[in-house]
Amino acid sequence: MDDLNGTIDPRCLAEPPLAMDVISQLDVSGIALYSILTFMAIVSLLFYLEECVYVYKNVSYPKKTTIIWVNGAAPVIATMSCLGMWIPRSTMFTDMTSNSYFAIVIYKFLILMLEECGGDEAFLRYSVKKTFRISTGPCCCCCPCLPRVPITRRMLFLLKLGALQYAIMKTALSVFCIVLWTNGIFNLTDLSITGAAIWINPFIGVLTIISLWPVGIMFMHIRNTLRSIKLIPKYAMYQLVLVLSQLQSAIINILSLDGSIACSPPFSSVARGSMLSQQLMIMEMFIITLVTWTLYRRSYEPVKLEPCESENNLDAKLSLKPNLDGEYAA
Repeated sequence: MDDLNGTIDPRCLAEPPLAMDVISQLDVSGIALYSILTFMAIVSLLFYLEECVYVYKNVSYPKKTTIIWVNGAAPVIATMSCLGMWIPRSTMFTDMTSNSYFAIVIYKFLILMLEECGGDEAFLRYSVKKTFRISTGPCCCCCPCLPRVPITRRMLFLLKLGALQYAIMKTALSVFCIVLWTNGIFNLTDLSITGAAIWINPFIGVLTIISLWPVGIMFMHIRNTLRSIKLIPKYAMYQLVLVLSQLQSAIINILSLDGSIACSPPFSSVARGSMLSQQLMIMEMFIITLVTWTLYRRSYEPVKLEPCESENNLDAKLSLKPNLDGEYAA
């Protein structure tokens, strides 16, 4: 073991380097890469600010604040990733900031779908005698036998609560993890049974799944009604940000902890995995920012709610079929 340790560069076992150490180690290609990625992050932020001004001038309250929140997901993640790329030791703080913001976006996207319908009251009037299909992802997509539930004010409140709990708990747990980290208790690389990360991270994963379920239920119910405002591509962009910021980062972190990502001094395996994740995130969020900019920068007229082509109004259609005398049933 001593011989093995003697062949390992000590910097591969050290903490992430300081920002000045990173800058001093950059060659021409590294400077070009960091400059391009920083430019992408800045452009993403500028596009977002321009869109905020447009939405603020052309959309009424409270829809405009919800749209601003939802559109900020990709630019905020790109900006935090850029900071984490330049300052490797701040990665835990930048990641927690991005994840806390996106936790709020999950709830805001649910609210945005309701506001596009005209608000809670308009949605409830539109959904009288209709039902929700709850056999949707990520919780119950494999349970098609689940019964449909009636759409009531209480059910709508439960859907909102399911999405809101993650926004509150994720932010609170992020602050709690930072407090534990300052005391040397929380360490993302410590996966032992006595470590705090092995207990907190799975709990956050369960909360994430619970919060995504109400959004999926609502989307499946109104996707045809709001097709004219491009709800489906908007939902796809929201899902893409979720996969890239959560699943992709988790896979890279697991590979770095396993040693599959090689050490490259002054970066250890974990620090190099985090750096690669930040760089990928900047490029991906830059593209998503441009796409969402085209989706949300539109004229905002009220959506006319009409019965959608779904199982909800199947009985109503059948009741309008003519009988043998050519008359329609009442």
